[in-house]
Amino acid sequence: MNLFLIGYRCTGKTTVGEALARQMDWSFVDTDRMVAETAGVSIARMVADHGWPVFRQQERLALASVSTGDRQVVATGGGIVLDERNIDTMRKSGRVVWLTASQKIILARLLEDAATAGSRPSLTDQGLSAEIASVLAKRRPLYEKAADQVIDTDRKTVASICEQVIAALRRRSGLGGSQSRIP
Repeated sequence: MNLFLIGYRCTGKTTVGEALARQMDWSFVDTDRMVAETAGVSIARMVADHGWPVFRQQERLALASVSTGDRQVVATGGGIVLDERNIDTMRKSGRVVWLTASQKIILARLLEDAATAGSRPSLTDQGLSAEIASVLAKRRPLYEKAADQVIDTDRKTVASICEQVIAALRRRSGLGGSQSRIP
C-alpha cells in the first residue's frame, strides 16, 4: 500500500509527506521532482518549452511508475487529479489524502516560497489570487472524488497534520492506536 497526498499548490504535500515518510519508516516520493529530474529541466521550463500536455503526460508516467512500489508516501502535483487515469491509479495502489488550505493561506504560502517561480508555472492568465480561486473551483470536485480522507492544513503544525493522517489511516485499516507504523 502507498499513501498519496493530493491538493492544490502549497497545501503541504511535500513537507507533510517527508515528515510522514520518516515517521512511518516508508520511502518518500515527490512526483513533480521525479518529472523534473527525469526531464533534466524545471517544470516551469518544461511547460514553457513544450506546454502543459507534455508535463501532464510525464506526470502520469511518473505516477504509474511509483504506483508499482509499496510503503511509499507520495506527494503529487496539484493537477494530478485532472486525468481520471491518475485517480484510478492512486486508488488502486493505496490511500489518498487530500490536504486543503484556505485561498488566503495558499496565497501567503505561494508568495513566501522561493520554489514557486521554478516549480509552479502560472496555470491561467489571471492574477495569482484569481487563479487560486478559479483553479480550486475547477479541481475541488476532482479532489473530492479521489480522496479517502480530507485534512485541512490551515495554521496547523506539520506534526499535528501527520498525527491526523496517521489516525485516519489507522481507522481505515482497522489498526489500534498503539502501533506506530501504518500498516
